[in-house]
Amino acid sequence: MISVFSADGKNIPCTVIEAGPCVVSQVKTVETDGYEALQLGFEEKNAKHTNRAEKGHFDKAGVPAQRHLVEFEGFGDEFKLGDTINVSIFEEGMMVDIIGTSKGKGFQGVVKRYNFQGVGGTTHGQSDRLRHPGSMGASSWPSRVFKGMRMGGHMGSDRVTVKNLQVVKVIAEHNLLMVKGSVPGAKGSIVNIVK
Repeated sequence: MISVFSADGKNIPCTVIEAGPCVVSQVKTVETDGYEALQLGFEEKNAKHTNRAEKGHFDKAGVPAQRHLVEFEGFGDEFKLGDTINVSIFEEGMMVDIIGTSKGKGFQGVVKRYNFQGVGGTTHGQSDRLRHPGSMGASSWPSRVFKGMRMGGHMGSDRVTVKNLQVVKVIAEHNLLMVKGSVPGAKGSIVNIVK
């Protein structure tokens, strides 16, 4: 993240996103696919890393092989097969939703994963259970732990949507988008930007 100053002198924390150029690799229609959507490809891929099915798909569209493919709905008849879409479709001040995969944190206990307080202090003979979940089961009935009980487990690597982030600046010559606030994922990860 970086920070920029607004016209009235406020410091705005921003995330810089490389948004394009994306090529239209497939146009889906109601007649052929049952719904309308555009398939966009991002980041060119070397031909030797492209299998024959992918090669045929991209050759039909007349575009080079792409590393990442995503479908977007709601474009209508704006673009056709082989067109290039860049950051010019965004404007400063507009609100966007950003979808990405959050950072993976591996196996975590209940204190980090669910903000539990832990069992308590070191009084009453407790010396090794400070970050444990404590009692979680019932008595003789139902003699089991209920489904959905918050316990330690895998944390992160989830699909996360951050809604209503403001576009602070559009740098068209470098295909960069500056968005107010943070976005899900690690540096260099792929995100979807939805208008």
